[in-house]
Amino acid sequence: MAKVTAESREQFNKDSAAYKAKIKEILAQEKVLTSEISKDKTQEGVLKLELAETMLYAASVHILINNMSWEIMSVKNEDALNDARKLIYKAIIYLEDIVTNIVDSTPDDLKDRLPKIESVPLERRYYLTRKLGLTIQLVIDAYGDNSKWKWSFVEMQARFIAVAKNMLDMPQVSKDYYDGASPAHDISFYYIRLLKTQLPKCADSYREKYELSTRRIDDMRMGINFLMAYRRLLVNFGDKDEAEEVKKKIQVWKSKMETDSKEQKK
Repeated sequence: MAKVTAESREQFNKDSAAYKAKIKEILAQEKVLTSEISKDKTQEGVLKLELAETMLYAASVHILINNMSWEIMSVKNEDALNDARKLIYKAIIYLEDIVTNIVDSTPDDLKDRLPKIESVPLERRYYLTRKLGLTIQLVIDAYGDNSKWKWSFVEMQARFIAVAKNMLDMPQVSKDYYDGASPAHDISFYYIRLLKTQLPKCADSYREKYELSTRRIDDMRMGINFLMAYRRLLVNFGDKDEAEEVKKKIQVWKSKMETDSKEQKK
């Protein structure tokens, strides 16, 4: 670990002061928005989505502070990274408050939730999803491969993908996806492509966490839930062959989980 000199620390404190002030300014906006929600629930969904964006903005500034610490003093700023991580969780929680954290959700699960953000264009939801995913990855990269948070990041990324999926009005997105003339066609295509990539990754990450770290049945069950959500998506978008393969994988994983559960109870 590099030795931090008094001069480099002074330089860091000077250069980071404006960024720290910006974070205070951003977090003050959170109080304004939560106050608005308490006064008027009719815009709760839209305002909580804005709160999620605000949390990600603050998290990104913390990441910049960590980068500055590395450039000036050649050390990570653990406080900045921890604050960024916590703010990402807050962003996810605000979104979960709107559309739930149900992994393998159905349209019925979301029928009373999605109207709260019906005025929010699909494009904005997609770019929020991209921003959230990027911020998570930047924090993971900043912590490095040997971070003590390695396995907790599995949960963070999984919760992110679940809520990203739940922000979609799937029947409407399906129509736009297949209608090349729809103004929302391209965004629908990119959004669904992202989910098709990330849902099985979340499943595999939970399986890896189970095998290499926790041996908790709950982790295996979460992996299966993500496979089920992936299969539902494939069925919705006509990928019947792939959906059948995923169905077989689910059965294998369930069998493994049941066997392991019996062994653990002995």
